[in-house]
Amino acid sequence: MTNNNYVRIFDTTLRDGEQSPGATMTSAEKLEVAHNLARLGVDIIEAGFPAASPDDLEAVRRIALEVGNPAHPESEARVPVIAGLARANKPDIDKAWEAVQGAKKPRIHTFLATSPIHMKHKLKMDPEEVIQRVSEMVTYAKSLCADVEFSPEDAGRSEPEFLYVVLGEAIKAGATTLNIPDTVGYTTPDEFYALIDGIIKHTPGMHDGITVSVHCHDDLGLATANTLAGIRAGARQAEVTMNGIGERAGNTSLEEVVMALKTRHPVFGLDTGIETQQLSRISKLVSNYTGIVVQPNKAIVGSNAFAHEAGIHQDGMLKHQSTYEIMRPEDVGVNQTNLVLGKHSGRAALRNRLAEMGHSLDDVELDKAFARFKDLADRKKVITDLDLEALIADEFYKPRDVYLLSGLQVTSGTMGMPTATVRLRGPDGVIHTVATIGTGPVDATYKAIDQIVSVPCTLLEFNIHAITEGIDALGEVTVRIQSESGATTMDAQSEVEYVRVYGGHGADSDIIVASAKAYINALNKLIVAQTEGKGKVPNDFGVMLG
Repeated sequence: MTNNNYVRIFDTTLRDGEQSPGATMTSAEKLEVAHNLARLGVDIIEAGFPAASPDDLEAVRRIALEVGNPAHPESEARVPVIAGLARANKPDIDKAWEAVQGAKKPRIHTFLATSPIHMKHKLKMDPEEVIQRVSEMVTYAKSLCADVEFSPEDAGRSEPEFLYVVLGEAIKAGATTLNIPDTVGYTTPDEFYALIDGIIKHTPGMHDGITVSVHCHDDLGLATANTLAGIRAGARQAEVTMNGIGERAGNTSLEEVVMALKTRHPVFGLDTGIETQQLSRISKLVSNYTGIVVQPNKAIVGSNAFAHEAGIHQDGMLKHQSTYEIMRPEDVGVNQTNLVLGKHSGRAALRNRLAEMGHSLDDVELDKAFARFKDLADRKKVITDLDLEALIADEFYKPRDVYLLSGLQVTSGTMGMPTATVRLRGPDGVIHTVATIGTGPVDATYKAIDQIVSVPCTLLEFNIHAITEGIDALGEVTVRIQSESGATTMDAQSEVEYVRVYGGHGADSDIIVASAKAYINALNKLIVAQTEGKGKVPNDFGVMLG
């Protein structure tokens, strides 16, 4: 077993995180997130589940070729491993290898369930058959790829003695990483520590070349605690997602594990390769692409993580920062300083500040951002870093425009019925204008958009909040819509049915305009997916590794 003071960060935002209902990303979005994860310093990027669909395979292949082969890496060590997930069968493993083989450091990650309940009810296999399948499929994966990871799905509810046998066979077949998933978030920290400790001590063939990994879910709110317990027991790889997104209650949060190891370094004595100053920015990127809002009280990256309102807390902070903050906001990329830019500011000042915030824009992108910035500066006296983050997200972190908002006028109040007149530019360049009445200005706006776009969908969620303080605050809206086109099977091997859910994001100083942008953003994703036949990955694929 690997025995050192370095914990590898295995990010599965693009695979397990994307399984969160409504979080499905396009290939271009996944590629952008992968580039940012590489810059963040993650060691392994699990880019997807190639057997799920041709689009997922292509997304993983592009990530392997572009992110897994950077033109100018800082060093060989900084090139991330690109992994593809595969069930323990040859067709899945073949597709995983097809997708990742172009990377400088490819990995095949295969899995098979080992808990009594999964073997009996899902696999319908007896323990001997499971052992045989693991041996055969890890051997097959090893014949294709030197780096093979094996996971016994639902290890948290598996018999430890059986795990020792299965993992021993995986080692014998060539696996060099053994990932132990608490697939359903069932264990407690003490139990998980004992499980990892027992695996390290009792698995046949365990040696210094083997890395033990942990992958925990948050069904009982214990994912990060369990992951840290596993690390203390000797695991040296943590499987995590940005913002903790994932199936059901989510996965272990990357930022929580990394900052716990950094902040409590005297306790753990362990390091990671993560550039923590980028955490806040990438958290925002993932939130915008998936449409999943980060809760204000979320540890590390939530908007309230470094906010203090109670008088006692404010008094302590004024006297010394460490009274109520155990880490500096700057350590995770949160800049508390207002950036005073206005309508007289130039491109150079904007480019410089965006670069400091981690956004590298070319001349064309800067022109677009500058135009949006000037428009906002005409309506808002002081523009903060948070305003700029929202502006960049709204301008660049969005799907290809199919319909584009070109005009909006609403009337509301107690004297008449709320009315919205919406003007959209369609995919053919034609301008469409519709006026409708609703129960409120947003309802009227959405009804008008529906009449123009004519794509059947249901609005599932609508969230609105102010980016900054003050009456002129920039407003941010996120929505989720559900396609009404019906359920579809994933592939020939699966009978799982699903209905697609799409997230949308919009920001503007006018909250009705932001609402319209968010809805159109989500509709554009739906239209692109339907017209290009993309996104055949279900939101909750029951046989995937938790």
